[in-house]
Amino acid sequence: MTDPAPTRDLGAPAPTGTPVGHAGTRVDIAERDAWSLGAGGTVLAIVLAAALLLLGIATMLAAGPVGIVPGILLAVVGVLPLTGIAVVSPGQTLVVQFFGRYVGTVRRTGLVLTVPLSTRSKVSVRVHNFETSELKVNDADGNPINIATIVVWQVADTARASFAVEDYDDFVVVQSESALRHVAMSHPYDGGNGTESLRGATELVSDEIAAEVAERVAVAGVEVIEARISHLAYAPEIAQAMLQRQQAGAIIAARERIVDGAVSMVETALHRLEAEDVVALDDERRATMVSNLLVVLCGESRATPVVNAGSLYQ
Repeated sequence: MTDPAPTRDLGAPAPTGTPVGHAGTRVDIAERDAWSLGAGGTVLAIVLAAALLLLGIATMLAAGPVGIVPGILLAVVGVLPLTGIAVVSPGQTLVVQFFGRYVGTVRRTGLVLTVPLSTRSKVSVRVHNFETSELKVNDADGNPINIATIVVWQVADTARASFAVEDYDDFVVVQSESALRHVAMSHPYDGGNGTESLRGATELVSDEIAAEVAERVAVAGVEVIEARISHLAYAPEIAQAMLQRQQAGAIIAARERIVDGAVSMVETALHRLEAEDVVALDDERRATMVSNLLVVLCGESRATPVVNAGSLYQ
């Protein structure tokens, strides 16, 4: 009879263990140069390989059965260097593996000769750019917004790009969207109280996005050249309400400026009238003049003058 499986109290704390952190998930590898020859050395190797191949064939034909083994060896030695020949275009590299082991990376272009019997994969080091999908996130004030960015990047370490992540292209896309979402949630859409907003501090926010994307994709051997916001708007469900709020803010700002100017003009007019003894005004007449001038200066419609033939008190 077997013992029953032990049960764990659900209220008890979970057993502690060693979590898998960044050090446990990263592949410890870095790019290094692989052995290679340029076009001149490659042509010479081809000539020597062809000579050995012909010599092996001649040996097998001339020596008969006795020369079969030496001829085959010479032919194999002649063919062996040809397995390491490759053509590298500008902006491309060759990541060389020898029986699964990373040998190095060939960055020279043109006709090259590298390690024979090796497997080679091409990795582009050209500049890439892509636009993230339009993400719907909440800004720092909790307002839903739609945002997208363009990320410009290139592979800096071909070894990490090939072996540290499964697919570095997809890795860059996913991490860029994650970084964009995090940065967008850290800033309000519109500035207020001296805060840096997505709309008002676009350059600063773009630099933050580039820095965060670069930090996230460094494990894949990728460096970020630039990141720029390509789309920024309120979500459709609140766009109309936010537009009305912006219009109201603009109207209030315009009114404040009009009132400031009107008060300054009234103050100047009263000061000149009293300084040049044009008219003597008591407190009631001064208040009436101030009221009339403010109505004229601050009103939206054109004021219609009214001629008073009597005194102010009639």
